[in-house]
Amino acid sequence: MSVEGTWDLSVYTPIGKIEATVELMRRDGVLTGVALGASEEVALSDVALDGDRLTWQQSVTKPIRLNLAFAVTVTGDTLTGTSRAGRLPASKVTGERRAGRAVAGR
Repeated sequence: MSVEGTWDLSVYTPIGKIEATVELMRRDGVLTGVALGASEEVALSDVALDGDRLTWQQSVTKPIRLNLAFAVTVTGDTLTGTSRAGRLPASKVTGERRAGRAVAGR
């Protein structure tokens, strides 16, 4: 299954819904990506696809500094799952892939 492309995510946290964009691509056969949101762009780490299960980690500084771990299930052009920040409760994540799977400017 291909997960490359630009994904619009909604993360439902205790402080409200946060919207972000994740761009996934393969470089030299390795799945990589970046997340864009809250006026910052951060590299994804430990990006892994196992069947329809996609996982990655990222650090953010806005609205507060957190290390996040995502675990989602990809079905076609949609994804659902959770994001976890340390010991905090998991937050629901949903997302849709933008039409046209090319990642512009990358």
